[in-house]
Amino acid sequence: MTTRIPISRRERPAKPALSREAIVSAARLVLERDGAEKLTIRRVADELDTGPASLYVYVKNVTVLHALLIDALLADLDLAWEDTEPWRERLHRVIEDYIDLLTAHGNLARSALFVWPDGPHYLSLIDLLLRLLRSGGVDDQPAAWGIDILLQHASITAAEWAARASGTGQEVNELATTLASADPQRQQTLSAFPTETFTRGSPQVRQRWALDVLLDGIARHHP
Repeated sequence: MTTRIPISRRERPAKPALSREAIVSAARLVLERDGAEKLTIRRVADELDTGPASLYVYVKNVTVLHALLIDALLADLDLAWEDTEPWRERLHRVIEDYIDLLTAHGNLARSALFVWPDGPHYLSLIDLLLRLLRSGGVDDQPAAWGIDILLQHASITAAEWAARASGTGQEVNELATTLASADPQRQQTLSAFPTETFTRGSPQVRQRWALDVLLDGIARHHP
């Protein structure tokens, strides 16, 4: 009769200790491999070989996880500035880069509408925006409120572009059709208006115009 030799559990490799950093690293692996739509607390827990309950000690929900992950992704952004480049051009460039980063990950763009990214790279982004606005002569209070508006605008734009790219958002031609259906009796001004002006212009041209409008207002209006 063969005697079975027990196997000690101590021979199994120990799992690394959980931390916010480990959770964010695992979340980034899931994001890059499976996409933002598959990024859930359970999926990240599986990546770390643990249960979802263990992660809630560090992140209270998936939106907070997205906030941490956005900060990690911001590490890839160029957040430096040499003042030889005009402040407004540099601000355009960093906001456009931020929009592109969020657009690449649709669910993250939607989360950015409700939470602030959490971490040192986000603080570096705020620091850069403050330096740029101050260089443009913007006072402290409008600069602080202006940064909030600029980042909200970036998040909304990214969420819209990501939805269109995924096929879940409305197309421009659908808006054109809706506007063209204006009733001359009920919507007299709109029905007589050249509705193609609503949809004219590339996303990039419209985005640059919108950002310039925001910057002009931030610089001009002191709360």
